[in-house]
Amino acid sequence: MSLNEVVITRAIIDRFMQKLSDYAEVDTAIVGGGPAGLVAAYFLAKAGKKTALFERKLSIGGGMWGGGMMFNEIVVQEEGKEVLDHFGVSSMKYQEGYYTADAVEAVSTICSRAVQAGAKVFNCISVEDVIVKEGAVRGLVVNWSPVEMAGLHVDPLSIEAKAIIDSTGHDTEVLSLIARKADITLNTESGGIMGERSMWADKAEQLTLEHTREICPGVYAAGMAANAAYGGPRMGPIFGGMLLSGKKAAELILSSK
Repeated sequence: MSLNEVVITRAIIDRFMQKLSDYAEVDTAIVGGGPAGLVAAYFLAKAGKKTALFERKLSIGGGMWGGGMMFNEIVVQEEGKEVLDHFGVSSMKYQEGYYTADAVEAVSTICSRAVQAGAKVFNCISVEDVIVKEGAVRGLVVNWSPVEMAGLHVDPLSIEAKAIIDSTGHDTEVLSLIARKADITLNTESGGIMGERSMWADKAEQLTLEHTREICPGVYAAGMAANAAYGGPRMGPIFGGMLLSGKKAAELILSSK
C-alpha cells in the first residue's frame, strides 16, 4: 500500500487533539517529568487515577539523564534501589549502601512503565499560571514552551485538576507562581518558598522525603522542588530520595479524601 502525507498529518492531529481534550480535566496534574514526577505518575495511574504529566522540555527525565556531570550513571541508596527493583531497572552494588544504575535505562524504563500504566505525558508544555478559585488552586494554565521561549503573545489553555504535584526541581515553578500571584500561604516556616541550600547529600536525601507533602490545599511538593520549598540542601547526583519522593507524593494523594 502507498502512504499519503495528508493521512499521516491528520492521524497526528486527530490523535493528539483527542488526547489533549480528554485530559483537560484530570485527577492529578504533575508538572515536571524528572524522576519524582515520573514515579508519581506511574503509581497514580496504576491506581486508576487520571494522570497527566506536563514537561516543558522535549525530553523527560530531568537531571537523571545526565547522571553526574554527564557521566550517565546514577547512585541510589538501599531504599532507592527498592524502587528501581520495582520497575525492573538493573543496578549494581558499588559498596555497602551504595548502588549504581544506568541513567538511560532508569529514565526510559520508568517513563515507559508510567505511560503503560495509563499516565499521559505532554512534553514541550510550560505552566505559566495556575487557576485559583475561592482561595484554592483548581488547575494549571499551560502554553507551548516555544511560545514562552520566543516571547510570543499567545493566550494559553487551562487544565482542571483535583490535585497538583510540583516536581519541577530547583525552580519550584508551580509553587513560585502560587506564592507570587495566588495570595495563598504555603505550609512552610515562612509561609512562602524558603529556597534551596548548598549541597549536603546525606541530609538532602532524608529531607527530600520528609518535605514531600501537601504544601497548600490540593498542591503537593515532590523531589527537589520539595527541598527548595522548605529550605533544604541539594543532594547532587544521588537519586534515591527523588524516586522515593515521587512514590510518597502518589501515596499521599491516594490516601487523601
